[in-house]
Amino acid sequence: MKRRPISCKRRTSRVLSSVIGSGTGFSPGTFAFRSMTKLYTASRASAGFNTADIVKLDIGVIEDGWVGDTATTVPVGMVEERIDQLLRVTETALERAIRIAREGTRLGDICAEIEDEARRNRFSVVREFVGHGVGRKLHEEPQIPNYGKRGSGPKLKAGMTLAIEPMINSGIAAVRLLDDGWTVRTADGMPSAHFEHTVLITKDEPEILTWRAKTQLK
Repeated sequence: MKRRPISCKRRTSRVLSSVIGSGTGFSPGTFAFRSMTKLYTASRASAGFNTADIVKLDIGVIEDGWVGDTATTVPVGMVEERIDQLLRVTETALERAIRIAREGTRLGDICAEIEDEARRNRFSVVREFVGHGVGRKLHEEPQIPNYGKRGSGPKLKAGMTLAIEPMINSGIAAVRLLDDGWTVRTADGMPSAHFEHTVLITKDEPEILTWRAKTQLK
């Protein structure tokens, strides 16, 4: 399949900005795009996406002093079946983690759900970047790795808000930081997917604060 640019990242940023609305604390650096294996912000990128790419949209919004953090990975046109599976597995890993995120659950149980889904499908989880608490600041405690041991870690408490964000690679788990100090690639150059929601912990069912329709519909 011939790969060709079909859209501009800067144009996509403008669309996202208009959807979020002018009443938020949005700034251009709030959006990040990852094209296949490369991560960079919209403010630093103006080239087009390519057909058969997968593109991550990582979006943060500030409203009345509170931060919301969400991410999704979408295909550009048709992608290979294994890449399509990578997206579906990563979104399923997020769903599994959210399903058990309620008061009394151990943090390690959430982490293990993500790792189990990845390994079951012969994928690997990124270890250098993790989920996190979110509230008045974008990154708060606790850290939420995408791997862990069931029954370990602190118990979740009602009122906590967590950004749960599986990052799953189709190849090896390792990533590398490039010389610009910003761009991160998978070490083997294989595709990587990322899905994220901000979730409110309650005594009953978890509440997804960044709800959207499911991306991968298969």
